Amino acid sequence: MERPEQYRFHNGTKAVLPFAAEEYEARLQGLRDIMEMHELDAVVLTSMHNVAYYSGFLYCTFGRPYACVVTKTDCVTVSAGIDAGQPWRRSYGDNVTYTDWKRDNFWRAVASITGTGKSIGCEADHLTLERSEKLNAFLQPKRGMDIAPATMQQRMMKSSAEIELITHGANVADIGGYAIRDAVREGATEIEIAIAGRDAMEREIAKRFPDAEYRDTWVWFQSGINTDGAHNPVTNRKLKRGDILSLNCFPMISGYYTALERTMFVGEVDDASLKLWEANIAAHEYGMSLLKPGVSCAEVTHKINEFFAERELLQYRTFGYGHSFGVLSHYYGREAGLELREDIDTVLEPGMVISMEPMLTIAEGNPGAGGYREHDILVITEDGNEDITKYPYGPDFNVVG
Repeated sequence: MERPEQYRFHNGTKAVLPFAAEEYEARLQGLRDIMEMHELDAVVLTSMHNVAYYSGFLYCTFGRPYACVVTKTDCVTVSAGIDAGQPWRRSYGDNVTYTDWKRDNFWRAVASITGTGKSIGCEADHLTLERSEKLNAFLQPKRGMDIAPATMQQRMMKSSAEIELITHGANVADIGGYAIRDAVREGATEIEIAIAGRDAMEREIAKRFPDAEYRDTWVWFQSGINTDGAHNPVTNRKLKRGDILSLNCFPMISGYYTALERTMFVGEVDDASLKLWEANIAAHEYGMSLLKPGVSCAEVTHKINEFFAERELLQYRTFGYGHSFGVLSHYYGREAGLELREDIDTVLEPGMVISMEPMLTIAEGNPGAGGYREHDILVITEDGNEDITKYPYGPDFNVVG
């Protein structure tokens, strides 16, 4: 028997997806409006965030390509045979499985959906040079367009259903924070404390979302010099009295990332550290007060820069003051058009979700050495914002152990 290049393996019944069918239809209609505006016949989405956003399916690449192909009438995920029927069960719409028996069967499967000689949208920021060449070779588009900026703009505006899910995520992060606080003590290791926070969040996610798939929830709990970077991995370092700590909880719910980040100290905090901590908290509170409709990301950034400069602390800032939330992860995705940086002119609108997370890093050997960071998630409303992070910040609650 001749082995197929592709097939449909619709095994079992459709799973409960993160959102109702109406939500996915609204997203697809938004994408089709973009397609109509630019006279595109089909869009080939290859990033984890866009495939998940439009279909509900969050793929596990393991070196294989995946896609969601959207035409004027269909939404079809394209997945590898190793996943069997799971991609179809977790997709809103159709699914085609490609086989490994012949090189480039993935692109043959995509071409079978789009047809050849069409006007095609793709994500230029996700396609490698090799995959871009193969798209051109197999689809032979008469015209191509980078669809990534337009899809990012669509994802930046959250629906009420998305905001509800993100709020659940913020609640779960708070639970992880309390579990970490309870685990902090002299002699405990970063990894032991991180495990306590992660386990608490995963159990809470399973409780709130019994029909979901569970993966990628994590904690970065840092101490001492390891607090100097926001994304520093966990180590086996043991906590000592007076250590600066950084609590970082990241629950993942169906591809949706949320975060809680807090500065802490073990047992006591020295005067130099307390002064820096309180200055960063003041910047955090000031920054949150600036997040309202009609203000640009650059404006917010410049005002916080001025706040730090007046206190001769701006030189200790190492990255932007906040970013968008939604379908993103440390493995994939970013809505780069909604970040609190000097070079982002996006104006805040109701329905956007953004963090405020100023950080100061003082090098080892200086008074107050370490990294100070607070992080809240805020939903932009008609007249201001709603802070959906509830875990307390500051020395009154976070000098522990």
